[in-house]
Amino acid sequence: MDKIIVLIGAPGAGKGTQARLLQERRGIPQISTGDMFREMKTLDTPLAREVQEIMASGKLISDDITFRIVRERTSKADTAGTYVLDGYPRTAVQAAQLEELAKEQGKDILAIEVDVPRDELMKRLTGRRSCPVCGEIYNIYSKPPASDGVCDMHPEASLEHRADDLEEKVKVRLETYDELTRPLLDYYEGTGRLTKISGAGELEDIYSEIEKIIA
Repeated sequence: MDKIIVLIGAPGAGKGTQARLLQERRGIPQISTGDMFREMKTLDTPLAREVQEIMASGKLISDDITFRIVRERTSKADTAGTYVLDGYPRTAVQAAQLEELAKEQGKDILAIEVDVPRDELMKRLTGRRSCPVCGEIYNIYSKPPASDGVCDMHPEASLEHRADDLEEKVKVRLETYDELTRPLLDYYEGTGRLTKISGAGELEDIYSEIEKIIA
């Protein structure tokens, strides 16, 4: 039976990278809620206009509207088979809505948690620096530039540290993730459909683990 693969992981866990690899290597479409929301800003459909109004007002997008966006996107031809959800569901309410969608589409749900220790996540996120010229990403802990604070290819450019990657902001992001996602993990664990893998190793090793699970 075709599957809906739900990748769950904290900011910095690398789930987006793994979802992209599944798309590139296995042809499994990566359905990212971030991409869908960005696309909604440019579309002229009744649902897109509704989302644009909510965004303009500064309100949060409700679970029901997020579900409608996911349902609409996954009704397209490229998701007729197995696909991977990146960034959805985020809450137990959204997980229950996804059950409804899986029944409609005749698919099984397979949840995979990419688990990374908190201190490693802090290093991955707070250590990120980017070049304002070419966009190259460095990490002062794991992938530092040859010269401190400047891009290897553009030595005239000082590397930038995103406000979102400052330590206090990262702590808040991770605490929010824990608070929202714990019920989601409990939900999938309770239904026997959650597999936990380590996201702390090499990228290719993590990908191999995911491939074994979805085979």
